[in-house]
Amino acid sequence: MSDAANHTGVVNAGCPVTVTVDVIGGKWKGVILYHLSSGAKRFNELRRLMPSITQRMLTLQLRELEVDGVVHREIYREIPPKVEYSLTSFGETLKPILFMMRDWGIKNEEVIVTNRNTMLDAGREE
Repeated sequence: MSDAANHTGVVNAGCPVTVTVDVIGGKWKGVILYHLSSGAKRFNELRRLMPSITQRMLTLQLRELEVDGVVHREIYREIPPKVEYSLTSFGETLKPILFMMRDWGIKNEEVIVTNRNTMLDAGREE
């Protein structure tokens, strides 16, 4: 069974946010979707945009996003083969969320870094 096949039913647990986080949560999915929000990308282009992600992890995350219907994989029959990933029309509905997350990150990055450093420094003193 493939890893994408293991990506099964959403557990709502009484909270609709759970549904959203199930689709875009994790370390990489939001980043992948953000990069695709500006247009179709080839696999290696996504790798260049996210140098810390492994090839296997990018493949798994793209497959899960494809299973959820937010990413489309287009295979062009040419030599060498060309594959592009893009947001589906359903995936396009995530753009406002992604852009709000981007804006929040820009606005609050310094605060987060300060908070983390403060906590790390406090932990060293104990």
